[in-house]
This record gives sequence, C-alpha cells and structure tokens, in this order.
Amino acid sequence: MNAVVEFQQYDHVGFEQIRTRFDEEYGVTWSFMQSEPRPCFTRTTLQDLLQHHTQLESMKGRVVSQGNFEQTNYLILTSDAQGVFSLGGDLTEFQEAIRAQARNKLLSYARLCVDNVWTLHNMRAPITTISLVQGQAMGGGFEGALSTHVMVAEKSAQMGFPEVLFNLFPGMGALSFLSRRIGMQAAETMVRSGKIYTAVELHEMGVVDVLAEDGQGERALYDWIRQNHRSLNSFQAIQRAKQRVNALTVEELYEITEIWVDAALRLKERDLRVMERLVRAQDRKVAQQEVGTAQAVARAF
Repeated sequence: MNAVVEFQQYDHVGFEQIRTRFDEEYGVTWSFMQSEPRPCFTRTTLQDLLQHHTQLESMKGRVVSQGNFEQTNYLILTSDAQGVFSLGGDLTEFQEAIRAQARNKLLSYARLCVDNVWTLHNMRAPITTISLVQGQAMGGGFEGALSTHVMVAEKSAQMGFPEVLFNLFPGMGALSFLSRRIGMQAAETMVRSGKIYTAVELHEMGVVDVLAEDGQGERALYDWIRQNHRSLNSFQAIQRAKQRVNALTVEELYEITEIWVDAALRLKERDLRVMERLVRAQDRKVAQQEVGTAQAVARAF
C-alpha cells in the first residue's frame, strides 16, 4: 500500500483552489484543481497552480512530508471535479474584458495561462509531469493536459477545442503542443473543426499516451510509474532531448497569446452571446453534478 499523505508544501502558503497530495513510495506530488464557481481556469486556480509548481521546481522537487524533506519525481495535474478535468478558460472574465476592450486584462490572463503550461512543459527539477484526464478537458483544459510530458486519460474522457463556436481559437499552446505530437496539419484540423474527441480516438492519434479503463485512471497512472521508475533518469533525459530536437520556446507561446488577444477583442456581440450560452451550459452541468453528489450522500445514509 502506498504511503500517501495530504500536505501543505510550505507553511506560509495557503492555496484556495487546489489540493495537494504526496505519495512517498515513488515521490509523486499531486495537484488537484478545485476551481470555483465552475471547473475552469479561474485566475485563482492559475495563480495557485503556478505558485505550487514554481516553488516545487525551485526547491528541486523537495517537499516536506511528515517532518522530512522528500523528493518529488512525478508531478500530477488532475481535478477534484466529478466528470471534469477542466472546462478551459474563464469565459465570464473573457466577456467582461472584451466588452470593455480591456486588452491588458486579457493579456495578463493569457500570460498567466502560458506561465502555467510552460512550467509544466519545461519542468527541470528533474520532475516528470503527468496529466490525468477523467471526464471533459475543453479548450484551455485540453491545452493544460497537452503541456505535460505524459498524458493519461480514461476511455470515456472527452477533449476538444470549442473556441471556433464563438469565432476564436485556442491561444495558450494548442497548436504549439499538438503540432509537436501529431504534426501541424493534423493539429490545425483539430483546432479548426471544433470536434470533441474521445480519449480512445486521441490515443490512436498519438495524443494520449496512456489509455485507462473508466474509473481506473489513477491505477493506470501508477502502473506506468512502476513500469518506468527504474529507468526514470533515461526517460527524463530522452524527454529533454526530444524538447531540444523539436524545441518550443516561451517566446513562441507569448507571441501567440498576443494574436489571441487581438482576435478576442475583435469579437462581435453575437460571438459573446455564444460564450454566454456556453457559460450557462457549464453552470447547469455543475448544478447537476452537485445534485447527483447530494443524492449519493443521502443514499449512503
């Protein structure tokens, strides 16, 4: 049985919208997203994740566990929301900023997203970053999962880029990460189509690395770790070499966010109304999940 503890990595840090966990056996640090009011990348979630991950990197992966410094070998990004990894960007904030033509506000949000995906992609502690997708990963949620070194997904997970529905595109790493996995032509087709893909389809395409049975995502993730742990140094070195051969820079990501911001500011009212409908759909999904959870608790008693 793995020794697993809930931990607060630094005594002076209080995270509002993430939960952390540490598994001592393999040195696995978990980041569970707990975004409010809906499971998307709020600024608070992004700030919490960035603070946690950059501190972890600066300490060369060390965490305090049961009074001792322990080494993190794997950093896992996942979600506490039932059936949702992340619904992507904060569409409410987008609407407000676009209507106010607040370019700096949009740009600061986009750069915060880039800082997060870049940290996961470029982690140098050395730490292997892994995303565990259970449920939906849409837009920025999909980009976040793509930024990790390894993506684990359950078969029923769904991922895609719906931004074309409101006349925009995913501007925080989608083309950069996807093109390096499956080529630019396939990446552009995926982004332009707005299609929602299953994890099975994405595994066949080479986007998802590890495919898990439904409800078995964490087990599959640990199976992968056990199979690769003895050759971790080799795996991490090959990962760094791959990144050098097909190099991605943070400047590329920042420049694309500038394109995204300018495109967002050109959206018309009809495009913003589509965003509003998506937000309402997200809110209904959250409400239904809360009712389902409450009913399950009531049945337990």
